[in-house]
Amino acid sequence: MSITSIDKEYVAGTYGRFPVELLCGKGSLLTGTDGKRYIDMGSGIGVTCFGTADEEWLAAVTEQLNKLQHTSNLYYTEPCALLAKALCEKTGMKKVFFSNSGAEANECAIKVARKYSAEKKGDDHYTIITLVNSFHGRTLTTLAATGQDHFHQLFNPLTPGFLSVPANDVAALEAAVADCKPAGIMMEIVQGEGGVLPLTAEFVQAAAKLAKEQDIPLIIDEVQTGNGRTGKLYGYMHFGIQPDIVSTAKGLGGGLPIGATLMSEKVQNVLGPGDHGSTYGGNPVCCAGALSVIRRLDDRFLAEVQAKSDYIFSQLEGAEGVLSVSGMGLMIGIETVRPAKEVLAQCMEQGVLCLTAKTKVRLLPPLNIPMDVLKEAIGIIKAACKN
Repeated sequence: MSITSIDKEYVAGTYGRFPVELLCGKGSLLTGTDGKRYIDMGSGIGVTCFGTADEEWLAAVTEQLNKLQHTSNLYYTEPCALLAKALCEKTGMKKVFFSNSGAEANECAIKVARKYSAEKKGDDHYTIITLVNSFHGRTLTTLAATGQDHFHQLFNPLTPGFLSVPANDVAALEAAVADCKPAGIMMEIVQGEGGVLPLTAEFVQAAAKLAKEQDIPLIIDEVQTGNGRTGKLYGYMHFGIQPDIVSTAKGLGGGLPIGATLMSEKVQNVLGPGDHGSTYGGNPVCCAGALSVIRRLDDRFLAEVQAKSDYIFSQLEGAEGVLSVSGMGLMIGIETVRPAKEVLAQCMEQGVLCLTAKTKVRLLPPLNIPMDVLKEAIGIIKAACKN
């Protein structure tokens, strides 16, 4: 039996998979079971930020595997402590809670905001304000936080206490804050699953100002935008703000499952013993891989990410068959004349693996993709857009 037929028989049918069986890869190149070469422009939906089988990442993970693959959080481990230290030093945050995914990181962020607000203002301050078109995860609570109704269908009743307002509408946000006794304001700097749509600087800064004035924890969801993806270590850093809580995952582990919730000085002591937990959170192997990623995301490397982004925008904006290009850094959405699925299919046939986000072609290549490989991929994408 083929991999595809085994998968269809035994794996839950929750994914609309592409007709590609991947076997192995190196860097930005992947190989199918049929030997076909593909350029990876999706990086596992922004996870393999240094590509496949990166040597430095492999060395860090393998070294830790030969020491200690897991222990519970009843004990201390070096990779967990060093990763938390690195994240705090690079962001100015004070504490980190480790989990296994973006949804879990967001669950923790919500719990921190609600507990802080309940203790400071009363337990009637529990509503988390999010944005229309947002996406925060697939648990019942993070689905409730997600501002897209079609994700809610068939799963009601969802966790109560969430209100979505239109993105980039300062007046709507101010009205919501005045009306609902908020426990937090939660937003993505770029709405990824919502169509790769960046927030405006005016809105981000107004939200941060409002949150500070009203003592409302500001939560920035950096699950997809974080860890160098936008050309800064974290997307909020483009706007000169300092959040109270930051959630992240995806690219942090470089290919291993890890989530992190970063807490500022204001909320650093909100969670006490027994308030939250995770059996696998802070796993030493995952933390070792993440530490190798974070240590490499310096200013010089991030400038290279931005240069690659500038190249992609320069090639695609105004190109035949391209209606618009949106995003930040190497998180890019392309609105095309042709249906996005047709563009994807042609790219796949020509050896380039892309993604979609709503009606757009979405690009999330490895951050270290070589320029010659990137140029080859963009050439194929441009040709697919105009046919």
